Amino acid sequence: MQLAADARIIARLLRGMAAGGSHAERLERFYAPQAQRYDAFRDRLLHGRAELVARLPVERGAHLVELGAGTGRNLEFFGARLARAQRVTLVDLCPALLARARERHAGRPNVRVVEADATSFAPDQPADCVYFSYALTMIPDWRQALANAIAMLKPGGVLGVVDFYVSRERHARVTRAFWQRWFAHDGVRLSPDHLPALRAAVETLECLERRAPVPYLPGLAAPYYLFVGRRRH
Repeated sequence: MQLAADARIIARLLRGMAAGGSHAERLERFYAPQAQRYDAFRDRLLHGRAELVARLPVERGAHLVELGAGTGRNLEFFGARLARAQRVTLVDLCPALLARARERHAGRPNVRVVEADATSFAPDQPADCVYFSYALTMIPDWRQALANAIAMLKPGGVLGVVDFYVSRERHARVTRAFWQRWFAHDGVRLSPDHLPALRAAVETLECLERRAPVPYLPGLAAPYYLFVGRRRH
């Protein structure tokens, strides 16, 4: 059963993200056929998410915002800490994935699911913590999404990011070119500018750079990073 479901996901990934239409339309065409099995496959592909969440503070009465939240899977990594938050806002552009998020968190009155663009979404109250989980590379105007995330943070608020990446310092040119081409097929835009931009935008609290295995491809390990920073006053 799992192999058959994974095969359908892999076939969709091999087909890639079609061009044409708005960013929201491309996301919906790509992810809608995968939505039911989205999390089961990506739990083995998207590493470091639980670790990022464990490093994010959740004070009593806090407001958390996840940009590019997809199916809302990452909230489950907070466990009992989630009850401390007064409000959690999940933001994404893809209706098919957001439908899964609404299903998943229907019993949580402090969770709000919003269909909106991460580059322009404005919460009605400042956030204590904003985070991206494998979303920054999916956003064409990632610099604007990052600037928007910081703008919605309270002074001293925390920004968290976990994502695939390439680095000019750590990866040879051929390695960078391989991973950028590999991921671009599915609309994922790896950039050596992500980490430098994060370090410049906020005070760095933690930054880890790692590699993790890719499902069904033994010996292949994709580079990813985990970043936690604080908005300067």
